[in-house]
Amino acid sequence: MDTLIIDLIERGGYFGIFLLMILENVIPPVPSEVIMGVGGLLVQRGVMDFWPLLLIGTAGTTVGNYAWYWIGDKWGYERLEPFVDRWGRWLTVDWEHIAKAQVFFVQRGHWVVFFLRFSPFLRTIISLPAGLAHMPKLKFLGYTFAGSLIWNALLIKGGEWLGHYLADSQEIIGWIIAGLVVLTIAGYLWRVFTFVPRANRGAD
Repeated sequence: MDTLIIDLIERGGYFGIFLLMILENVIPPVPSEVIMGVGGLLVQRGVMDFWPLLLIGTAGTTVGNYAWYWIGDKWGYERLEPFVDRWGRWLTVDWEHIAKAQVFFVQRGHWVVFFLRFSPFLRTIISLPAGLAHMPKLKFLGYTFAGSLIWNALLIKGGEWLGHYLADSQEIIGWIIAGLVVLTIAGYLWRVFTFVPRANRGAD
């Protein structure tokens, strides 16, 4: 059981990594740290190669972020706000979060798309304000790819280091990864069940 996640990612190969990294940016409880970290572990074991893993994983990240950019760009405020109000609990954001991210994006400029790729909490949500502001598509894709490339490289190297450091304790690696997944899902569920829609705030 402790090696199930590693085995599944290994069987999925590079295409599986690509799909998982798309989902990581679309479905909240899928953690990129685990996906690319396991990829790094597989590099250390000689199952995968660093550069194909990095480029394919980063391409998946870019596609997943582009999905949110596209929604912001095509839907605009009038269609997006009702969507967030209805489904915000499952996205663990409400319109207030989007509005604050929009202000932050406008104040700081397009470079925030690059720098927030290193933030575990804001790297996906910033794609919506970028789309709402109609940031040039090629610039968005370029900044997203470049920032994600650096972040994913760090995750892969971290996985390689962990695999090397615990080379004689493979079962510990499996439990560490399983623990990270459980914590991520538990954190997501906590945010879902403690989510208070903005319409209900101030009612107490």
